[in-house]
Amino acid sequence: MDYLGIDFSCAIGSLRHGKFPEKDCLLPLISKLLGYCIVAASTTVKLPQILKILKHRSVRGLSVVAFELEVVGYTIALAYCLHKGLPFSAYGELAFLFIQAIILVAIIYYFSQDVGTMTWIRTLLFCAVAPTVLAGQIDPVLFEALYASQHAIFFLAKVPQIWENFKSKSTGELSFLTFFINFGGAMVRVFTSIQEKAPTSGILMSKQFDILDSFEVTLGSVLSVLTNGTILSQIIIYQRPCAQKEKKED
Repeated sequence: MDYLGIDFSCAIGSLRHGKFPEKDCLLPLISKLLGYCIVAASTTVKLPQILKILKHRSVRGLSVVAFELEVVGYTIALAYCLHKGLPFSAYGELAFLFIQAIILVAIIYYFSQDVGTMTWIRTLLFCAVAPTVLAGQIDPVLFEALYASQHAIFFLAKVPQIWENFKSKSTGELSFLTFFINFGGAMVRVFTSIQEKAPTSGILMSKQFDILDSFEVTLGSVLSVLTNGTILSQIIIYQRPCAQKEKKED
């Protein structure tokens, strides 16, 4: 019994015989189901952030560079997964996140008081290069290098926002719900990336690097857990005093 690439026959067969499915049967099934859950959640993960900006017509406290780097990271990750032909459940959320990230950056530009020349230069450069990367029409070695650098890009994308929050002791218009979903999704993806055998840099494909290879598979998700968890903590810590202050003023 196969549905959306998920084989239920193993689990159903065990249950029919009154037995609980074995680990080798259950873990891949759970991984597939969780993978599709992440894909489903990713279709709206950035929507709370977008709606919050539109509601307040403000991008106060948001780091433009942070959101721009996210778009670059999603572009590289999505392009590589498409190029490698991974199952949709292993990377499907990247397509939805990529689209939402672009919309979010466009909205941030629109509501920003000052969009400098360098911002437009970065935008034009991205529009010129992104189609080539997504089509996979670049040197294979460069492609591997770009994919290997994506973890650093996603990490660096969060650093400016974390620093901005710490410096101002405020999280401005950041959405708690968006970062909560990001944090939860990253936790789940640590598990599914192992089960789905997500790609790693071709540099580490030799058997003698099995331990390092496995580490790199989950590295991106672990970094995402740490960075999103940090911002989530900042939202909880810094917004609480603001809420108490407003209450006293009322």
